[in-house]
Amino acid sequence: MKTATVKLGRTFSMLLCLLLPALAHAETRIEALGAAIFNDTNLSEPAGVACASCHLPFAGNAGNNGSAAGVPKGSRGVLGVRNSMSSAYAATTPSFTFHVFAGRVEPAGGLSWDGRADKLSQQAQSHLFNPAEMNNKDAAGVVAKVASSAYANQFKAEFGANIFSTPDAAFQRILQALTAFEASSAQQPYTSKFDQFIRGKATLSAAEERGLKLFTNPQKANCASCHPVNPTSRNPADSTFTRHGFFALGVPRNTAIPANGNPSYFDLGLCGPVRNKPALTAEVPVNVTIEQFCGSFKTPSLRNVALRPAFMHNGVFRNLTDVVSFYATRNSDPVRWYGSRGVPNDLPMAYQGNIVRDRAPFNRPASAGPALTPAEIGDVVAFLKTLTDGYGR
Repeated sequence: MKTATVKLGRTFSMLLCLLLPALAHAETRIEALGAAIFNDTNLSEPAGVACASCHLPFAGNAGNNGSAAGVPKGSRGVLGVRNSMSSAYAATTPSFTFHVFAGRVEPAGGLSWDGRADKLSQQAQSHLFNPAEMNNKDAAGVVAKVASSAYANQFKAEFGANIFSTPDAAFQRILQALTAFEASSAQQPYTSKFDQFIRGKATLSAAEERGLKLFTNPQKANCASCHPVNPTSRNPADSTFTRHGFFALGVPRNTAIPANGNPSYFDLGLCGPVRNKPALTAEVPVNVTIEQFCGSFKTPSLRNVALRPAFMHNGVFRNLTDVVSFYATRNSDPVRWYGSRGVPNDLPMAYQGNIVRDRAPFNRPASAGPALTPAEIGDVVAFLKTLTDGYGR
């Protein structure tokens, strides 16, 4: 009993540390209310997991609820199939669609790795009800938990004294509050060293400056082709570090994911099984099929990327050096990433042709060697670390 009490006290203390900064940065009452909901560990079934459990500030607003498998652990101890995306800067995400440029079709937008939610409220709802995450049975159950929370009076002050008498309306208000918090400056602070650099208030180190040049060089790392940056603008919002596009990168299979113990299981991103295949829009040429995008996942923003404990949609990489090394050597050293066969192992053979091979560094022939040297990889990593918010605090 004493051990359980100590653990509960430690859990409360940790969450209080998470909650207070969020409340301190909330600009309005509804944002503060959303922060309280976001950090409430009683909203899962059983209790113990909050939205914040997988979106921890010290983990770049990601974190997987402390799981070491690269994917989140839910309230029942069940491991999911995808790495938690960062909740920071999610409010800048456009709705999912297909863009057509000179006959080239690219899906873009939407929240989550497969873009299935266009609104923050839809995204929040999916996590509340997912059996592998917060595991709530229905909206009424979530409302009942909020009605009995320490911030229930705050909720009634914002939405009316009788709000809990109509559970459907109350649930929509819960989503509204969560959306307000996720769209607040607490989640989009733009306070990194890079942001201070473009404002003229900080100077990059030699390694960071070299890393920026490699990052933007279309013949070298070419990161900016998918993670755009505008170092000539003094407005940090002009450097999103994502085009919100979808690509099949040929990421290695994460054997720590329980679902991957089944050799016939594959996460195909836009093609399921987590979402239904999206319908192609009218402007997409008739010779293009959705199957050409199977295995494609959304390009996340790189803001706060250095804090994340796992990387890529399946969490297979655990440090930035491995991520950048994969980009630099996927073609030149495939055995390192896929084993003795040297063939991408997390995508069925039918969709191997969808893997990106037409842009640097992935258009590089194996005989040309790595796209970056170890020193250059280190420089790119040094630059990525300048994207961490809270610089100078």
